[in-house]
Amino acid sequence: MPSLAQMSGSLHIHQFYIDKLKANQERLLGSDPELAQLLDNVAAVLSEHAVALAEDIAEMESSEED
Repeated sequence: MPSLAQMSGSLHIHQFYIDKLKANQERLLGSDPELAQLLDNVAAVLSEHAVALAEDIAEMESSEED
């Protein structure tokens, strides 16, 4: 199982790419709506994974406090 530091780093990377995808999606919305929709879908999948990862991190942090 990955360490808490590795999971936190992964969450940070997820958030970085989610932000980049959303910025590019907004930029492409007028010129290429299909690509913009694809980027939005990818960002949504990464966001779901980031939420699950954040929950796992919270669980690990609470178990370390016990």
